[in-house]
Amino acid sequence: MIYLIALAIIGGACLLMYMFSEAFADRIIYKELSFPEFPESFGEVKLFFISDIHKRTVSESIIGEVKEKKPDLVIIGGDLLEKGVPFERVKKNLLGLKECGPVYFVWGNNDYEADYHELDALLLECGVKILDNTALSFESEEGERFILMGTDDLSKGRDRLDLALKDAGSGGFQVLVSHDPRIINSITKEQNIHLVLSGHTHGGQIRIFGFGPYEKGRIKVLPQTTILISNGYGTTGVPLRLGAKPETHFITINKG
Repeated sequence: MIYLIALAIIGGACLLMYMFSEAFADRIIYKELSFPEFPESFGEVKLFFISDIHKRTVSESIIGEVKEKKPDLVIIGGDLLEKGVPFERVKKNLLGLKECGPVYFVWGNNDYEADYHELDALLLECGVKILDNTALSFESEEGERFILMGTDDLSKGRDRLDLALKDAGSGGFQVLVSHDPRIINSITKEQNIHLVLSGHTHGGQIRIFGFGPYEKGRIKVLPQTTILISNGYGTTGVPLRLGAKPETHFITINKG
């Protein structure tokens, strides 16, 4: 009996060590997405997407690898921090990501746990563009447009997709960033939002026998849009993961 108890304790300790190491793994998932509506004059647009950093420091290996790939846009999909995370760490993350390319940010629910006025000031200080129910338009020499939109956090009731769409104007290839993937319930096919980038769910973070409170992160092609739901980079609650590895994303969008 004592032998079995000892085995159970050792097995539990090993499992916890594994879950802890999984929580701090570094991974970049590379994906090429082709759309018939993508403006050919852009050739391709390369995005680096990272969400749900929370308490983590973005590793030098991630920064170095992304820098070599030279993304056109670096996008933070919300939950850059949570309550108790020092702003010095947040600034280090922002400056590291800035080395990779121009950085854009949308608010997540945990971002509001800190002094969000101070976070807002820090983002501006670091030259990060905040997409809070707004849009940016990038135009090619041929006059075709690539549009990046962002909504404020849905769970706080601060999302206004209508304002972002109004800011975007008509026409163009549209990418929407929303921390919470439930934004898809507000999207219609007629709005011509071609791609949505989101996080928030952590892929369930801890999945027991493959089951978790949320589905694992993946790309889903829906009737109204295509959505990427990321497992995210950090953790919330406990620094443990099981069956839902942390991930960041390097996405190349082209015509096809």
